[in-house]
Amino acid sequence: MATRACFSVPRSFSSHRCFSSTRAAAADVTHAVIGAGVVGLAVARQLAAREGTSTILLERHDAPGTETSSRNSEVIHAGLYYGADSLKTKLCIEGKQMMYDLCAKRGIPHINTKKWIVAQTEEQWEASLRVHEHAQTIGVPTRIVGRDEAQRREPEVRAEAGIVESPTTGIVDSHSLMTFLQGDLEDRGGDCAFLTSVTGIEALNGGRDGYKITAVSPDGEETSITAETLVNSAGNSACWINNMVLPEERHRIPYYAKGTYFSYSASQPKTSVLVYPATLPGTGGLGTHLTLDMGGRIRFGPDVEWVDDPTDLRPSPVRLQQALPEILSYLPRVNPEAIDLDYCGIRPKLGRGGAVNTGKGFQDFIIQEEEGFPGFINLLGIESPGLTSSLAIGKMVEGLLYR
Repeated sequence: MATRACFSVPRSFSSHRCFSSTRAAAADVTHAVIGAGVVGLAVARQLAAREGTSTILLERHDAPGTETSSRNSEVIHAGLYYGADSLKTKLCIEGKQMMYDLCAKRGIPHINTKKWIVAQTEEQWEASLRVHEHAQTIGVPTRIVGRDEAQRREPEVRAEAGIVESPTTGIVDSHSLMTFLQGDLEDRGGDCAFLTSVTGIEALNGGRDGYKITAVSPDGEETSITAETLVNSAGNSACWINNMVLPEERHRIPYYAKGTYFSYSASQPKTSVLVYPATLPGTGGLGTHLTLDMGGRIRFGPDVEWVDDPTDLRPSPVRLQQALPEILSYLPRVNPEAIDLDYCGIRPKLGRGGAVNTGKGFQDFIIQEEEGFPGFINLLGIESPGLTSSLAIGKMVEGLLYR
């Protein structure tokens, strides 16, 4: 697929229909989406399907999905952990089904692995049962796995107090998914501008006349275009884009949760399901869990480490030593010598600490058209389950622009 460094107005954008009679007729494009992670790709693909419009996707790197989207567990989440009225729950449940349907239809590699939430203590089991009960209220299937069944299916997994199974959890080849989304975006007439770093955004007449976007290429060449609508899907840089557009009193401070992942080189022990330790209230992640890649190889992670630099992707040996006790608690026959540092990812947060699920400090997705800035859609704090939710987020953004 052809890509370009920095952007210009493609010939295919020379004629298009404004999406609203109140929008500027002189804009170069209908939709500009900033950030070509999996969510930005899904949003741009969704918008590009609208007849008579034009879409451009802007990305500062030389390929899509080089940050959070390619440095995660590649899990298709069930939607178990978040409040019933949260966007994370709504979009994860909807996006999960859309993801499975798309992967099956388009031949994108994926596996419905299932997931076990394992408890070693009574406190963990009580937390697991709360997840199980919550899942029933939001229509997400879960079931309790008895000891005999657990021993028969996964004899290597330890769960002293109990197991809750999520039968709709799975994994997806995120790189194949993003390759498809980019190709489908371009097939629909959309355009990708890589190596394009946005340096300035001007809301013309408060956004009523569109948004002038200025960007530079690696050689320092500066270019600008005007878009009728603007979608901020910049991931770890989303707060920075937000602060370019909105007044100072609406500026956001970004926070970054670094997660370290660990490889496993031994052939034994093996599991066929994903294994997650029970999550206790007030934690900032889902524990150092066991996931599988498409080849069935085990990997562990991520943990949670708060950092100030979103480019700090260096794995630390200290993190491995801290993760080993948790891994050994649910996979006791694992060989610690075969576990090694693998890679790190950074998750965009809107606050430090906080709960994974409901409760004090819970951070939901922010997906909204900003008041006073028509056509500017902000996507903030799009962490897990962002991959699972990506197709549903694309649908939601379209709904916000064309309601």
